[in-house]
Amino acid sequence: MSAARPRFTFWMRALQAGALGVAVCFSLGATSAGSRFNDLSHRLMCTCGCAEILGECNHVGCPNSTGELNELRVGINAGKSDNEILTAFVSKYGAVVLAAPSKKGFDLVAWIAPFAVFAAALLGTILLVRRWAVPSAGKKQTESQPSDPAMEALKDKVRRETDSGKDGGF
Repeated sequence: MSAARPRFTFWMRALQAGALGVAVCFSLGATSAGSRFNDLSHRLMCTCGCAEILGECNHVGCPNSTGELNELRVGINAGKSDNEILTAFVSKYGAVVLAAPSKKGFDLVAWIAPFAVFAAALLGTILLVRRWAVPSAGKKQTESQPSDPAMEALKDKVRRETDSGKDGGF
């Protein structure tokens, strides 16, 4: 049994080293300029009015995308952080250049409002259906209650005129 224990330890350490190697390889690619450029260009909108992501703007003759992509490359090559680059774009083009609103201040409403509206609509629908399905306690519907003779006469007249008494109303 003592021979099996060192063999297990060897394979466990080899597996850990392999996992660490894979993690290092993936993390090295995440900081490259090309991946940063791709990430940031998909977090910005083209300002020409085409409503496309900056990295995806492909309509012919776009007057803005080439210049904005060059600005993005210059910011990355200058060593600016992602936040500094995004802030520079917002200060130059306005908040509409961001593909998604920030998660701070009033912009947080853009993230919360759709879920709040959905929850309110769902609650309202549930309450409405329950109200329709359950008769109110004050208005018990029983056949033993005496009805108004004038109302009965009116119902009979409607039945005669529409012939609904012969086929059950269908």
